[in-house]
Amino acid sequence: MWTPERHDRIISLLHQRQRLTTDAFALELGVSKETVRRDLIELESNGKLKRMHGGAVPCGLPAESPAEASYLERARLHKEEKRAIAHAAAALIEAGSACFIDAGSSTHALAQALLGAKGLHVITNSIDVAKTLAASPDIEVHLLGGKLQTDVPATSGEATVSEIARFHVDYALISPTALSPEHGALDYAWHEASVARAMLAHARHNIMLANGKKLGQGSRVQICAAAAIDSLVTDSRAEPALLERLRRAGIKRVISAAI
Repeated sequence: MWTPERHDRIISLLHQRQRLTTDAFALELGVSKETVRRDLIELESNGKLKRMHGGAVPCGLPAESPAEASYLERARLHKEEKRAIAHAAAALIEAGSACFIDAGSSTHALAQALLGAKGLHVITNSIDVAKTLAASPDIEVHLLGGKLQTDVPATSGEATVSEIARFHVDYALISPTALSPEHGALDYAWHEASVARAMLAHARHNIMLANGKKLGQGSRVQICAAAAIDSLVTDSRAEPALLERLRRAGIKRVISAAI
């Protein structure tokens, strides 16, 4: 790949994902980290991006975004909305289906709502989801291997993503950090977004679970564009005007769960 092509690809990747590490650029471009570092220096000198420790962000995005609240803190927030969303999303899942479920407080609520389901096969990287659903004799649970994270009780990394590729399922149920018409579904952490993207790639239908406070917000790493989302399940407190913008951005179905 010639230098101008690499530079165009770097800018395109940053536009999609907002923040990438040097290692991630090297993997995406198939070049050495030293080549990436030279490219980033040149692009920064031309005002095309902003380097940060270990990678780069687009111009105009702070090099250090505010840290996401811890998993335990997030689990205590918006419980009423999450329960409503979980029950509405569970109602979309047909008996006997195979599902990916990623890690998050919203998908943990979903697992609790699915306990009465029959004949499901659930593949998840979330320890909380796996433990909850393992209590049901009618649900087969597969916990994905990989690196165990310290904040969110879940696995991630190259081993997790590779294992996801072994499956082809009916639904991927994903809980993004934020969702906007302009940038689609977003996550705060690269490793979490990578798991979510892999799940989407191997599912016939995807369902995003996002309470109204997440809508119209931004975060660091793109999972997918709005037009790639099949169903969004949110709560009835979400702003109607924002929901209409999300529909116009290409989300195929928007469900507002009554609280």
